[in-house]
Amino acid sequence: MSGIIGKKVGMTSIFDADGRNIPCTVIEAGPCVVTQLRTEEVDGYEAVQLAYDEKKEKNTTQQLKGHFSKANTTPKRKLVEFKTFEDEKSLGDTVTVEIFAEGDFVDVVGTSKGKGFQGVVKRHGFAGVGMQTHGQHNRLRAPGSLGASSWPSRVFKGMRMAGRTGGSRVKVQNLQVLKVYAEQNLLVVSGSIPGAKGSYVIVDK
Repeated sequence: MSGIIGKKVGMTSIFDADGRNIPCTVIEAGPCVVTQLRTEEVDGYEAVQLAYDEKKEKNTTQQLKGHFSKANTTPKRKLVEFKTFEDEKSLGDTVTVEIFAEGDFVDVVGTSKGKGFQGVVKRHGFAGVGMQTHGQHNRLRAPGSLGASSWPSRVFKGMRMAGRTGGSRVKVQNLQVLKVYAEQNLLVVSGSIPGAKGSYVIVDK
């Protein structure tokens, strides 16, 4: 499994050979630098660490400066480890969108948009009371009864209630690579991916 780190640029749509209008997402992926090679002997597992997106030296700790200097590269903002790669990688190698080809299927991991504290109607799709009858007042979007009475005298774990929504790690699987623009480091994949514009995403092959 190969992968790359990128940023979500935004959504658009393209027409395929049959004239269908396909919604797609543009991802600015790479170039990423190999900054560490995890080995079974030293770390207990094997992985390839990639770094992406430039970062100012004044905002980088001394420990990370030394870490990046070993790979002979400038400080980066995002570090991600990939367990396996199709071909062998060495410290300081560069990974670009050329590892992907049109027609490949990829999994994209991102952080969904945070929506703050939300009620049950928005968070879980509750219908609400619906009609203002029988003396209902300000109860249209309320959760209603939680179902717990004298026994068990508590609320069960996992009960669908109001709470923080979004801002969580989400993976979307089996998105097809529609276009690869190596010169601009751009990937065009079918469908939508989690996150706001400019947020980091991980693309797994």
